Amino acid sequence: MDYRAAGRTGLQVSSLGLGTMTWGRDTEDHDATEQLADFAEAGGTLVDTAASYGDGASEELLGRLLGEVADRDDLVIATKSGVRLRAGASRADASRGNLLAALDGSLTRLNTDYVDLWMVQTPDPATPLDETLDALTRAVDAGKARYVGLSNHPGWACAYAAAQLKSSGVELAAVEMEYSLLQRGIEREVIPAALTLGFGVLGWSPLGRGVLTGKYRHSIPADSRAASAHLRGFVEPFLNAWAGAVVEAVAAAAEGLGCQPQDVALAWAKNQVGVSSAIVGARTAAQLRAALAKRDLVLPQEILLALDEVSATAKGYPEVLAP
Repeated sequence: MDYRAAGRTGLQVSSLGLGTMTWGRDTEDHDATEQLADFAEAGGTLVDTAASYGDGASEELLGRLLGEVADRDDLVIATKSGVRLRAGASRADASRGNLLAALDGSLTRLNTDYVDLWMVQTPDPATPLDETLDALTRAVDAGKARYVGLSNHPGWACAYAAAQLKSSGVELAAVEMEYSLLQRGIEREVIPAALTLGFGVLGWSPLGRGVLTGKYRHSIPADSRAASAHLRGFVEPFLNAWAGAVVEAVAAAAEGLGCQPQDVALAWAKNQVGVSSAIVGARTAAQLRAALAKRDLVLPQEILLALDEVSATAKGYPEVLAP
């Protein structure tokens, strides 16, 4: 596994990250234990979680495994705050008070004094962005977060955050965004901002919410996310004819290279310009081992060009000026 800087900071992360969204809910403890052990053995360092994953269950499970399965000092622990449960529904709350309280809760569940990377999980239109950024600065000053970032924020917010944090002596280390052959929207503004302003991009769901593995080419497996009551809506946006054409192109490339479709999708995602790490979330240990099997695969140029063409996102004004 290779290691990369998060943008122009000193934070080094593995090119593949381990996502834990299903830990404590759909992923059993023994599977999580095997996942972390296999990931660490493969040289992986970046482990991504959030206070909202399983309402804290993911962080709690990871906290129990630290020191038992992998050495805390060998891992880059990233967590996210800013989503809270109210009246049975998840709502964005990136206010200073909620963020700092949530970070304290995460540290307790993770059984650690600090996190390597702390991010705001989603935009909160009810809270001024300056207040949110002040919470990030305070966390770094207090030593509770070594680096800070944003997740799922638009390009303008990432650029503004990078400038405002820098004026406070803090770097915006990374932004965590969905990025795959089925979701290339960040290429319009987020990646250009990252390359210009010096923050890294952590791509979540590089397998297109599981669709790029090819498992849905002919049917919906009974044990898949698309068959799950609480995850069906997560997968359905990519179960359409356009996505199907991309999946078939990925499958054809995999057949030609003698590997699996997910190997091709991962190789594409983690080697895009500006990407520091592609975060793989697996429900079972077997799924993660399959994802790690071809972690050093590099796609030939002709395949890259073909995949770029079939999956291209439409661009227009102002990203592309009229002739």
